Amino acid sequence: MSSPVFSLDSLVATPISLDAMRAKLHEGGCSSSSCGSSAKPEEMPEDVWDKIKDHPCYSEEAHHYFARMHVAVAPACNIQCNYCNRKYDCANESRPGVVSEKLTPDQALRKVVTVANEVPQLSVLGIAGPGDSCYDWKKTKATFDAVAKEIHDIKLCLSTNGLALPDHVDEIAQMNVDHVTVTINMVDPEIGAKIYPWIFHQHKRYTGVEAARILHERQMLSLEMLRARGILVKVNSVMIPGINDDHLLEVNKWVRERGAFLHNVMPLISAPEHGTHFGLTGQRGPTAMELKALQDKLEGGAKLMRHCRQCRADAVGLIGEDRGQEFTRDQLPGQITYDPSKRAAYRELVASERGDHQVKKQAAAAELKALGSEEKLLVAVATKGGGRVNEHFGHVKEFQVYEAGPGGVTFVGHRKVEAYCMGGFGEDATLDSVIAALDGVEVVLCAKIGDCPKESLEAAGIRATDVYALEYVEAAIGAVYTARFGRSVTGARLMLSA
Repeated sequence: MSSPVFSLDSLVATPISLDAMRAKLHEGGCSSSSCGSSAKPEEMPEDVWDKIKDHPCYSEEAHHYFARMHVAVAPACNIQCNYCNRKYDCANESRPGVVSEKLTPDQALRKVVTVANEVPQLSVLGIAGPGDSCYDWKKTKATFDAVAKEIHDIKLCLSTNGLALPDHVDEIAQMNVDHVTVTINMVDPEIGAKIYPWIFHQHKRYTGVEAARILHERQMLSLEMLRARGILVKVNSVMIPGINDDHLLEVNKWVRERGAFLHNVMPLISAPEHGTHFGLTGQRGPTAMELKALQDKLEGGAKLMRHCRQCRADAVGLIGEDRGQEFTRDQLPGQITYDPSKRAAYRELVASERGDHQVKKQAAAAELKALGSEEKLLVAVATKGGGRVNEHFGHVKEFQVYEAGPGGVTFVGHRKVEAYCMGGFGEDATLDSVIAALDGVEVVLCAKIGDCPKESLEAAGIRATDVYALEYVEAAIGAVYTARFGRSVTGARLMLSA
C-alpha cells in the first residue's frame, strides 16, 4: 500500500482528545511534506474557497469529510410541482420534501445543538422545507437567528423554489447566509406549464403558462439579486425525460449568465407509490447513463455538481448517509449546552488528512496525463467516506462512480443499490439488481469481495478487485487505468492479481 491508513469515522465514534487525534494522525503515516497542504483549486478565489471548502454540497472534495443537517421547520409551500408529494414519508426514503416530523424553531435549535455535539463532521445547517423556506420565512429566519447565536462557526444554507426569494434577499445577506439553492427546471414557460400546475403569488393563485412565466421571472431576478450581494448560488434542476431533458441545456446557459456557482441536474424520482402526479401518470425518470450523458453535454457551461443525493428535508450526516432517525424529538435531551471541542478537533484532523489526499489526487492526474491515452474508464467505488476504498462489496448501499481519462480522475455520480449481504449471506436476486445498477461500469473497487459475487460480476463484464483496499480513491483508480492503458509499477498490482 502507498501509506498506512486510519479511519476518520473511528476517531469520532467515541470521545477523543485533540492530542489523541494528532497521535492517530501520525500513526497513519501522513508525511510532513503533504499534511496540511491546501486542497484549494488554483483557479478559485480565496474568498470563494473559504465559503465552500467545508460545505459538502458545494464542494465534491468536502463531501468526503463533512456532514450536513436539514431541519424541517418550513412546511408551507407556494407552488405545486408534478414531482412532489409531501404527504408521503418513509424513514428509509431519501427524497426532497420527505420528513418524519416537523419542528418549531425552538425544537430545531435543540436538535441542532444535540447533533453538533454528537456529529463532529457537521459543518452546514440547511432549511429545505418540507415546503419552501422563503415562503415560510418567519420560521426559517427564527431558526437561523437562534442557531447563529448558539453555534458561531456553522454555515447556514437554504433551498427554495425562488418565487418568494426576492422579497428576502436583503435579510438573507444580513444573516450571513452565503449559500442559497434555487430549483429551476425551465426558462421556457411553455415547458414550465408541464411541470407546475399552479403557483400562489401575491395572494393569488395562477395556473398554466402564466404561472410558469411569473415563476421564471422571479427565479431570474433572484439569481441576479444574490449575485449582486456575493451570495453563492447552486441551481437544482430535475431531469424529466421527454419534458425538459433537452431544455436543461438552455437552463444551464441562463443560470451561468446570471452567476450561478453550481448547476446540479438530478434525476426525476417518480415511483407510483409516492403519489406524485408524474408517478401516477407513468412519467419515467432517466437512467443513470442518460443522466450522465446529459451532464456530459453540460460540461463547459455552469460548473456541475454530480454528488447530490437528493436529501430528505430532515437529513442528518454525511452526504450518502442519513442519521436523522437517531435525533427525533423524543430522543432529544431537555436541556443541552453546545460543546465545540469535538468539532474543532475533527476539523484540525481533517485539514491534515485532506491535504495528503490532494497530493495523491494530483499525482494520479499527472500519471494519467503522462500516459497520453485518450481512453476513458468508468469505475465504481465502495466507500464509507474519507475518500478511501474502504467498504465491503456486500455492505454497499451506494457506489460512487468515477471516470478516469487523460484529464485525471473525476467524480461523475453515484448508483444506489440494495446491500448484497444480508446476515452474512448473499442474495442472488439482489446481486442481479446491483449488476443492473452498474450499467456502463467496467471496474469495481472495494475493501473486500467474495469469490461468488466477483465471478458473477466478471460474467457480466465487470471486473471487481479488493487489491486497493484502504487507498485513496483517485490513487487506486489511477493505478487501474494505468494497468489497462499503460505500464507502470503502481499499475502492475492489478495485472498481477488477475
